[in-house]
Amino acid sequence: MPDFDALRDYLKQQTQAEFVLSFAQIEQIIDDDLPRAAQRASWWDTARAPEQRMPQREACIAAGYVATRLGEGVRFRRADAKRPRFR
Repeated sequence: MPDFDALRDYLKQQTQAEFVLSFAQIEQIIDDDLPRAAQRASWWDTARAPEQRMPQREACIAAGYVATRLGEGVRFRRADAKRPRFR
């Protein structure tokens, strides 16, 4: 299992409220391959099954971000960011 401390540290340095990283970019950040499970949305979903301790989720939460799988990557949104309101 990859070590996600590097992802946590990367996220902590970000100033954007929301951004997307491709799986390739995440692999570059963690200097390791993501497991096949990373293709599943539930693997990233920080709100799903919080009692399950999963290092990728914990890294996001520790950095103050909520992660959501999006196509071939992951959207990171600051947990305290206001969601845009569409009319």
